[in-house]
Amino acid sequence: QVQLVESGGGLVQAGGSLRLSCTASGRTFSTYHMGWFRQPPGKEREFVAAIAANRWSGSDTYYADSVKGRFTISRDNAKNTVYLQMDSLRPEDTAVYYCAAQISGLVRRASEYDYWGQGTQVTVSS
Repeated sequence: QVQLVESGGGLVQAGGSLRLSCTASGRTFSTYHMGWFRQPPGKEREFVAAIAANRWSGSDTYYADSVKGRFTISRDNAKNTVYLQMDSLRPEDTAVYYCAAQISGLVRRASEYDYWGQGTQVTVSS
């Protein structure tokens, strides 16, 4: 069982930056592939980024085209934390952001993820 808690959301102007954090409970954090998803207002949840578990390379990453080059996912296994650095934010990045964990592989399908956080709101003003 893994419990995930996100933090770091807030209100930022277009072009600004935010860093989201997701801290996991338990001692097996490094064995999980971690992902970030988001749900814009009135829309379905969508994939943002994922990072491999330590038993893979631990540094392999995967991004949605819409955030590639602007967002960076990273992890600190000693702190049981995964991060999402978001730069050059746009109004269309406004959403509730969720982190998620699973052991299957470096995937983008939300249905593959077993554990989810409660979400953190990110609002980008124009």
